[in-house]
Amino acid sequence: METNFIGMAFVCVCVAIIVRVFHSRDLPPGPLHLLITNTILCLLKPLPELEPILRNLHAKYGPIITLHFLFGPIIFIADRSLAHQALIQNGAAFAHRPKFLSYKSLINDHLSITSSSYDAVWRVLRRNLTFEMLNPTRFRSFSTARKHVLDDLLNRLKFDAESNHSVKVIDHIRHAMFSLLVFICFGESVGDDHIQNIQHVHRLSIMGFSRFSVLNLLPKVVSSMLFRKRYHELLHLWKVQKDLLVPLIEKRLGKIKEDNDPNECTTYYVDTLLNLQLPKENRKLREGEIVTLCSEFLYAGTDTTSTALEWVMANLVKHRHMQQRLVAEIGGLVGEREEREVKEEDLNKLPYLRAVILEGLRRHPPSLVLLPHAVTEDVVLNGYLVPKHVTVNFMVAEMGWDPSVWEDPMEFKPERFLGIEFDITGSKGIKMMPFGAGRRICPAYNLAMLHLEYFVANLVWNFEWKAPNGDDVDLSRKQEFTMVMKHPLQAQICARIHTHL
Repeated sequence: METNFIGMAFVCVCVAIIVRVFHSRDLPPGPLHLLITNTILCLLKPLPELEPILRNLHAKYGPIITLHFLFGPIIFIADRSLAHQALIQNGAAFAHRPKFLSYKSLINDHLSITSSSYDAVWRVLRRNLTFEMLNPTRFRSFSTARKHVLDDLLNRLKFDAESNHSVKVIDHIRHAMFSLLVFICFGESVGDDHIQNIQHVHRLSIMGFSRFSVLNLLPKVVSSMLFRKRYHELLHLWKVQKDLLVPLIEKRLGKIKEDNDPNECTTYYVDTLLNLQLPKENRKLREGEIVTLCSEFLYAGTDTTSTALEWVMANLVKHRHMQQRLVAEIGGLVGEREEREVKEEDLNKLPYLRAVILEGLRRHPPSLVLLPHAVTEDVVLNGYLVPKHVTVNFMVAEMGWDPSVWEDPMEFKPERFLGIEFDITGSKGIKMMPFGAGRRICPAYNLAMLHLEYFVANLVWNFEWKAPNGDDVDLSRKQEFTMVMKHPLQAQICARIHTHL
């Protein structure tokens, strides 16, 4: 019986290879002979970890290549013009997601904006997030929460610096970002211990994101048998997430019913989800669906922003003259005030601050590749067929490091963004796209920019940042859920003394 199974498996692999060869004739070029090797690598590593291999293949085959797997080909695009043609000019065709991104078949009631197909449900969820939570008016309504989180962050850093020779910056940043998003999601009633428990499970979930995504490459019955331990780990994390978030959801639901005021403005993200009506089925969201959407809101906004913030601070520690220039710019605007806060309304008057943030996102994008897109109709790019249903991905870092666009692309030079109006959305032309582009662009990119500018400005205005013992800052990287510093930033900080105080 075991021999028969191995024989059938061998036949299936041979048939898959023959089918791939037949259908690869019009695809962009790529090494078809690595089909089995690629598949094994994909099962062992997340796609971003294949980035060095992809870079070499692009150098050999050109800006658009095909990597073949037993489960199907994936096309990778490293050219900004081709990315613009795909994501902007053919936006609707490239706006879907491949099925292997969704946990719907593995977890009951799983629903997310990130992995949902480009359909009526996705539009309702995305519109709710964009218009109810991410509009400028709602931004301003959480300014008090941002100030509270900032004060807590500064106090934690100060306490840590007084007790230790240097501080591990990312731990404090990540806690601050997560606390802020928990507040925006659920409200002020969430205690710090509960926040830390949610954050712990959240870290376990996102650290296992690529491992769990592999489960979707095969039918549920097969993946749950082949990756039994991984499958049960996913179910356990899902149960723990529900146990932590459901009480918060129920508490907000009870509060809404208590108030019973139809004119009250919805405040928190969970409130908008409780009030949401799904199309076609004409029903409200189920409990599990609200849990997954709240989880998505927390992890999508925490790790990307925290990672980008650490990279910016690392460069300001490494390049002290840039830190001093930023302090001088802030001092020229707010230097006569008694309080030590750079306010949100100050940010658009600090061009060098914005240049530093943009350069951080260009040089150190949190993700080297985007989440995969799925194509819904045949499209020709650069003379090659991108067929219907194929998976396509985009090399974010390669576009931001393109030497034909950026002089000395691997150098950190904020000055390149001074004196220009830079469109981060890429709608008129893509030069970099740390937030993606087109219809699947990160809906919270404006909020992310606000948080990056606000926290960087206040961190450098309140503290002087140095490398411990005069050491250099190691900017090598490694892949986690985002592309993080291989050696997390350790910094010596001391309160900055301003002469007017």
